[in-house]
Amino acid sequence: MAIPGSKSATARSLVLSALADAPGSITGGLVARDTDLMMEALRALGVVIATPAPDDPRPAESIKPSAAPAWRVSPPPEFRPAGRIDCGLAGTVLRFVPPLAALADGTSHFTGDPAACGRPVAPLLSGLRQLGAEVVPDGLPFTVRGLATGRAAVIDSSASSQFVSGLLLAGARFPEGLDLRHDGGPIPSWPHIEMTVTALAARGVTVTTQSDADRPSARSGDAQAADHDAVASVAHRWQIAPGPVRALDETIEPDLTTAAVFLAAALVAGGSITVPGWPAQTSQPGARVPEILTRFGGGWLLDDRGLTLTGDGRLVGGDFDLRETSELTPVVAALATLASGPTTIRGVGHIRGHETNRLAALAGDITALGGRADETADGLVVRPARLAGGRWRSHGDHRLAHAAALIGLRLPGVEVDDISVVAKTMPDFAARWRDILRGGGA
Repeated sequence: MAIPGSKSATARSLVLSALADAPGSITGGLVARDTDLMMEALRALGVVIATPAPDDPRPAESIKPSAAPAWRVSPPPEFRPAGRIDCGLAGTVLRFVPPLAALADGTSHFTGDPAACGRPVAPLLSGLRQLGAEVVPDGLPFTVRGLATGRAAVIDSSASSQFVSGLLLAGARFPEGLDLRHDGGPIPSWPHIEMTVTALAARGVTVTTQSDADRPSARSGDAQAADHDAVASVAHRWQIAPGPVRALDETIEPDLTTAAVFLAAALVAGGSITVPGWPAQTSQPGARVPEILTRFGGGWLLDDRGLTLTGDGRLVGGDFDLRETSELTPVVAALATLASGPTTIRGVGHIRGHETNRLAALAGDITALGGRADETADGLVVRPARLAGGRWRSHGDHRLAHAAALIGLRLPGVEVDDISVVAKTMPDFAARWRDILRGGGA
């Protein structure tokens, strides 16, 4: 089962290519609504992105990176103000593009889907104000007027690691560089910050990091492991000197988080599913997928074919701290709904501010099927119950649709109210799901 390119890596590659000192190419990037929104946002700022259509009649998402056409990204000499940038429901557009708009001499207006207006963004906008940009108001829709001339900013990134990543990505292009501090509660999804630092290092940008629990260190191309419990409760500081962002020709890895729903299907239905191209080393938080999924039962093997996960249909519950891999919460909740024992999911309170309030949505949908799912302050507790088919509300969220597909493998009569929401990251998800049901995943 071929998996499209990483959403997180594609977004970072597009932004850094737009900031680079020369044109570069991206091969194997995700083809989906979030990517389209990112490309259009960058084009509105003056970036030229050529995306030739492949001759292959298959959907672009199913073509292996080695056979896919490259996107050519040509950065402008200077960013121009954008009349309007549509963020849709894409958190990466909402949080990664405003710092680029702050480099333009003029006003850019940001809008988005109605549900996006509830997504947190105020700390990022506060950071841009501290750097000298004019930003009003504190939430979507908002306007950004450059030029940012400052260097230092203090923000609270406890609602999203993307606030830090968005500022770091543009940091080398600010006239004085960037001196960014986090002052607040635990930062969720810490590995995504490590992914950002790794992506910057690959382009010659050194990020010097410091917390009040350690000494300064220069992070380079190899992502350094972070113990979340050690780093979450302290203040953090990142420093970037002004300078060029090196152009690159990049190949995007498969999206390991998206792969989770397909691999999990082997646990629910029994059998084996192989995801080709699984990297032996990666900065993606989804690297934990095999370990997390096999705690429900089954086993995994990584060889030259890819990652193969095998299950026999029997699922056990467990205690899962997903604070660093919170995107996996819907898949884990779906498996928990079908497990023979109780499951606790913790460390994910911040996903109430994702595409929808994911904790409330999951609890409501599972309960509607006869399940027992209760919200906690930072997660869910799911207990075994007698289930019955019924309507599953997607709440405009692609990950919730994935969860419903998993439960539907075991429980007849599960009906998703709007499967089109999968277009956010995998427009042909339904066709791919039918393929694995026909035995096409092994």
